[in-house]
Amino acid sequence: MLYELRIYEAMPGNLGAVSARFENHTTRFFARHGITAIGFWTTLVGPASNEFTYLLAYENMADREKKWNAFAGDPEWLAVKRETEKDGPIVANIRNQFLAPTPYSPLK
Repeated sequence: MLYELRIYEAMPGNLGAVSARFENHTTRFFARHGITAIGFWTTLVGPASNEFTYLLAYENMADREKKWNAFAGDPEWLAVKRETEKDGPIVANIRNQFLAPTPYSPLK
């Protein structure tokens, strides 16, 4: 398995809008394109309280590229993204990492 950790830094005052977009739209598109979401988090304690973090799972990098590209190019998703950003961007920065589980990890 391959895991992708994604951290979104919300624009000031927009963490709720980022979370709402995931709850109301993004998760549906992930399911449509076979993207497995492990979980979604907001930061309670840490250096940045305006971060939205989530973890995705794929079989391998080829699986990730196929599914992510289909999601990112989905015309309905692009329309939702435009609509939810009609007053300006809600995400200031995106960081992501690809993680490989260790042999002793509970998630394989």
